[in-house]
Amino acid sequence: MAITIFHNPRCSKSRQTLQLLQEQGIEPNVRLYLEDTPSAQEITELLKKLAISPRELLRKGEEAYKANELKNPALTDAELINAMVEFPKLIERPIVINGNHAKLGRPPEKVLEII
Repeated sequence: MAITIFHNPRCSKSRQTLQLLQEQGIEPNVRLYLEDTPSAQEITELLKKLAISPRELLRKGEEAYKANELKNPALTDAELINAMVEFPKLIERPIVINGNHAKLGRPPEKVLEII
């Protein structure tokens, strides 16, 4: 099964995770998710594979998080997912997907659990 990484080359953790995969002899499909933004459905499926909530996938230090008041606990999962579609920088990275499993590469070694 093909392994995919949601990758941001400007992120050191993302670069480290990609390098770790390559050191394991794995050449993953690299998805530059800031350019190839996932749909709401894709994010929903990804959240299931990660077994986390939309709020847990948000990068809380991003300007879009503050500007859109995403800290508001009244926001629904759908609203948070739509914010990630509109502002993909909000999506925590890197994410490695292997079939029905996915892991955040924080720290990068976590992704080895699904390889």
